[in-house]
Amino acid sequence: MKAELNNITNLMELKKHDYTIEDVDTPNLYRHIFPYSEIPKITFNYKNIPIYVPDEIWITDTTFRDGQQAISPFTTEQIVTIYEYLHKLDNNSGIIRQTEFFLYTERDRKALEICLSKGYKFPEITTWIRAKKEDFKLVKDAGVKETGILMSCSDYHIFKKLNMTRRQALNQYLSIASDAFENGIIPRCHLEDITRADFFGFVVPLVNELNKLSQEAKMPFKIRICDTLGLGVSFPGVELPRSIPAIVYGLRHHCNLSSENLEWHGHNDFYSVVTNSTAAWLYGASSVNTSLLGIGERTGNCPLEAMLIQYGQLRGNTKNMRLELLTEIAEYFEKEINYSIPPRTPFVGKEFNVTRAGVHADGILKNEEIYNIFDTGKILNRPLIVAVNEYSGLAGIAAWINTYFKLADNKIDKKHPIVQKIKDWVDSEYEKGRTTVISNSELEESVKKYMPDLLSKINNTASKKDYKFKNRKINRNLKIKNI
Repeated sequence: MKAELNNITNLMELKKHDYTIEDVDTPNLYRHIFPYSEIPKITFNYKNIPIYVPDEIWITDTTFRDGQQAISPFTTEQIVTIYEYLHKLDNNSGIIRQTEFFLYTERDRKALEICLSKGYKFPEITTWIRAKKEDFKLVKDAGVKETGILMSCSDYHIFKKLNMTRRQALNQYLSIASDAFENGIIPRCHLEDITRADFFGFVVPLVNELNKLSQEAKMPFKIRICDTLGLGVSFPGVELPRSIPAIVYGLRHHCNLSSENLEWHGHNDFYSVVTNSTAAWLYGASSVNTSLLGIGERTGNCPLEAMLIQYGQLRGNTKNMRLELLTEIAEYFEKEINYSIPPRTPFVGKEFNVTRAGVHADGILKNEEIYNIFDTGKILNRPLIVAVNEYSGLAGIAAWINTYFKLADNKIDKKHPIVQKIKDWVDSEYEKGRTTVISNSELEESVKKYMPDLLSKINNTASKKDYKFKNRKINRNLKIKNI
């Protein structure tokens, strides 16, 4: 054993082992954890790894790469528009630091060229390729400073997809990384399926060899930790290969990698993608990879919007980002790309902050903070809305009026006699067999009928306010007659 100063932790540590590739004859498929005919197992060794939060944490985007694989391909114009949205959303905060592009179609290459010409610092444009010579030529022609390179690292992929040995795969990966260094392009090495890989028998030896190439070239390289099937586990005391704390710690400790060169990429197969991405931050990776709305293969990637909110919770601020643009972005995807967002999707779904329960509406009537996660109107340009159905009661109708018309002052009380009249009409609708929610337009007509003075006052003051929330469709020039 040899004691050495770790230049990442600035502490003396024992260097216990020089890890070399274990070129096995048969693949290690971890059948005791992944029996395939059964649900995967989470096994524990009770080793707790301390939290190690980097000085800086940030987000990268894969909407145009992994995201685009799961939906109809974007047009060139759509890619450029979405890139503009990402730039405006980041607002030069550097939180959305990079985005990656495909290079395989003329459409993608044209979009990359247009976006590069804009000269934006954030998000920086990078690319993604397979570990093939012909793919790397596309990167050289693109004129980018960094590219992702697919480096599948589990025996499932090496033996069963690539039909290679571990040594052959390692040599191929190192060859493409060398080409990147020789051409002054930073390689971002995507360790695909790391949560089923032999960490000490393949991952650590591969990364250490990449480290040697990096030192010789006097250029940095990055590791993207790819949880391809969403098998990563954030709990303390879990064994490799599924432990996120152990993977991130292992790459820092056994490969001497700094946090800024580590990036997590997760999928949502086990409903854990946001928690897992957050754990990567907490245990030492500076970067987490995301896509807008979480679009991506199978269950999708980590939603970019979710990690922006997580950033705010962890850091206590979101710098100067324009989070209200998330609402515009969601509308753009639905209108221009025909992508359907489930209405209850947090932060971007049409109904993520809509309540129907009468007891909740009663709380909102008293103070909207009781049942709203934060000021969604201010932060996301999505004011709280109360939907009215057969269970809403007087409180629900009064709350709808107050929230829909933004009555910050002079709120309507549930005991107001007109509220009772509207409730009587709502009750009669359901007594006739109605099963759908009362629409905003129907309720607005009821207000027009029973409370013309209120609506006239709203129309007179509405022009002074800029409400973009699309469900609020008040005709500002409406002339109301007392019926």
